[in-house]
Amino acid sequence: MNAHAALLIVDVQTALCQGRYETHDRAGVVARINALSNAWRAAGRPVVFIQHEEPGSEFARGGPDWQLWRELAITPQDLVSAKTRRDAFEGTELHPRLQALGVDAVVVCGMQSEFCVNSTARGAHGHGYAVTVVADGHTTLPDPGRTAPEITAAINAGLAELPGLKLAPAAALVLPS
Repeated sequence: MNAHAALLIVDVQTALCQGRYETHDRAGVVARINALSNAWRAAGRPVVFIQHEEPGSEFARGGPDWQLWRELAITPQDLVSAKTRRDAFEGTELHPRLQALGVDAVVVCGMQSEFCVNSTARGAHGHGYAVTVVADGHTTLPDPGRTAPEITAAINAGLAELPGLKLAPAAALVLPS
């Protein structure tokens, strides 16, 4: 893995971790994300939590469902980046913040596969980052025609078609300290 890579953890917020919008395999995905973030910190690599906000919704800034999920391993050294669109790079300070850190590659995981994870991975790719998506590190809800695992698999397949974008399981991305 590139020595100048950051781990981007997208929208692992209370609204998507419990209640009516709880995502598929939430506990497993959060466990894999925590293993990654702990290993990345130990290796001195940046960990960035992306937090969606949308007035008048479950994601209203400061509300209980807007909070990052209580089971996430978060430390004071981690960065938090707010966003109001699906792509964490669109209309935010994420790109300049990563550039200031010398980051030229990102690893993307989080919630929801077909919305913010997909858009953020594509946004990073469009900004010229080397992008790896944690194939088993993102999840979503079912829709009327597909199960959550089917949606996640379809997103992985679509992202794999982008030139240079890689997919890898979480276990392959845990860094030695």
